[in-house]
Amino acid sequence: MKTAKQNLLDNVFPLLLALFIGGLAGLGAVCFRWLIEFKIGLFWPEGSGFLDQYLQAPWLLRFAAPILAGLLLGPLLASVAPEVKGPGIPEVMASLALRDGIIRHRVTLAKSFATATFVAAGCSVGREGPIVQIGSSIGSSLTQIFRLGPDHRRLAIACGAAAGIAATFQAPMAGTLFAVEILLFDLEVASLSNIVIAAVTGTVVSKLFWSNETVFEIPFFTLQHPGELLLYFALGIAAGLFSLLFMACIFGFGRILERLRIPEWLAPAIGGLIVGTAGLMYPEALGVGYETVNVSLHGQVVLATALVLLLAKLITTSACVGSGMSGGIFAPSLFLGAMLGSIFGCLAAIIWPDTPLSPAHYALVGMGAMVAGTTLAPITAIMTIFELTYNYEIVLPLMTACIPSIVVVRWLHGYSIYETKLLVQGIRIVRGHDANRLRELKVRDFISRDFEPLRTHTAFHDLVPQVLKNPFPHFVVLDENNQMAGVLTLRDIRSQLADPNYDGENVFAGDLMQKEVVTVREDQNLEEAFNLFSRRNFSFLPVLSYEDQNKMIGFLKKDDLITAYNQNILRKQVPSSSRWICRLPDGKNRNQKKSP
Repeated sequence: MKTAKQNLLDNVFPLLLALFIGGLAGLGAVCFRWLIEFKIGLFWPEGSGFLDQYLQAPWLLRFAAPILAGLLLGPLLASVAPEVKGPGIPEVMASLALRDGIIRHRVTLAKSFATATFVAAGCSVGREGPIVQIGSSIGSSLTQIFRLGPDHRRLAIACGAAAGIAATFQAPMAGTLFAVEILLFDLEVASLSNIVIAAVTGTVVSKLFWSNETVFEIPFFTLQHPGELLLYFALGIAAGLFSLLFMACIFGFGRILERLRIPEWLAPAIGGLIVGTAGLMYPEALGVGYETVNVSLHGQVVLATALVLLLAKLITTSACVGSGMSGGIFAPSLFLGAMLGSIFGCLAAIIWPDTPLSPAHYALVGMGAMVAGTTLAPITAIMTIFELTYNYEIVLPLMTACIPSIVVVRWLHGYSIYETKLLVQGIRIVRGHDANRLRELKVRDFISRDFEPLRTHTAFHDLVPQVLKNPFPHFVVLDENNQMAGVLTLRDIRSQLADPNYDGENVFAGDLMQKEVVTVREDQNLEEAFNLFSRRNFSFLPVLSYEDQNKMIGFLKKDDLITAYNQNILRKQVPSSSRWICRLPDGKNRNQKKSP
């Protein structure tokens, strides 16, 4: 029995830890933003903003700055801290699924220094993903210092990530939902309060430093006519398709560098070369890009400009992230969504000139739709835009655009940009779990062979007593040859009992059972079974014999599969997914070890 003191510590300590992590992550976000502004001041002449400072600099400096940043940080990213490369969120997901929430202490400083340098040099990367990794690293480091267990570490990472996003946008609900929707799929309800506390604390800390500052200058949104929802629906489909193009360009650029055998330490400089060249022609596409986004939110971007900036941002971001620079894709997704929405709004205004359509409204909704398509996190996208506007009228257009966006991506590809990066590395994560760990575990080793089957000819009044004494809610029905004929559930039995005219003698188990049954063979691996459990709401799967695929030898419980996953903590590397976006040139992962 636990004492009152122990119960108090068990309940209060996690909340205090979440409060502390939220405060530190909020400070981390503030310091990270300050570091970016400090380095921008070092790189460029004085001005009213990054774009103004960049335009006042000599053309040679504008061309060379991204290249020099890549040359300076390339060796650091390749050898000292490789987990700092890229957006940062896939690395957090991998630490949760593969390393029980352990993130090296150096990540906090290395990620801050590297991303701030790339952003200040004009590279087309975001700061939100790195802030998530910085906040998660803070949470992981604290739990390692206090020697807390894996469950506390995972929750601390989620708290740090939520606080980082919340502090960036001053949006605690968006930060909370980000942690739940992207990082922790199997979250316990009791843990949600910790994440909320961390997100609120991070927001409060950021408001202490940025009380009057807003990230975006949001226009007043109003839905002019319900018929506009059809246009927002079409915008969502376009955002989904462009999200796929965005992912294909990012990972395609990485494949090109690998095919050319460019060393990892030199790849960021190659990306910097493309950015430096593009910046001489289209400087608005460089950096985080929020200044240009604000221009589009005022409806001041014409059709031709929006189209050019959309393509320029696509190229520069693909070069930066694809070459392994440290930086996120959240901000580029917002930029691309704003330009795509502006294009859509301008075209709609041209086609229907007599209607009061505002391109700024479509830019705002496009931001949410693009984020939903790249991250496959529609609730986070909707709440982020909502908390930026605090206008309830935008929720319905956002939902109308975000849902088709994720449907298109799931249908044509199936994975978010974060999951795709892990797939390229040979790591397949399904609902927060590394499915690769299950690939070498066979179903036959985890099945329950002790079961009492029913017979197709068993009368209803005879099977009821047998069902009542069995605690399991599903029953296998065998035919006269002892082969599986179907499955009978308590729902089937209740429906028969609910019939006032039921006949207990002339109704048999074979009449009530479900004949179309999803099964698994004993020689299959647990990853295949895991996929079946993920796609369907099953509590068990009948297991068939390898030699006689009509003979049932037992059943696999979902709980037993989860237990097997938790007990096997060794990481297994496998080839990357065969999906077209993340397939490597030779069909193999370059880190994959050859079989003996």
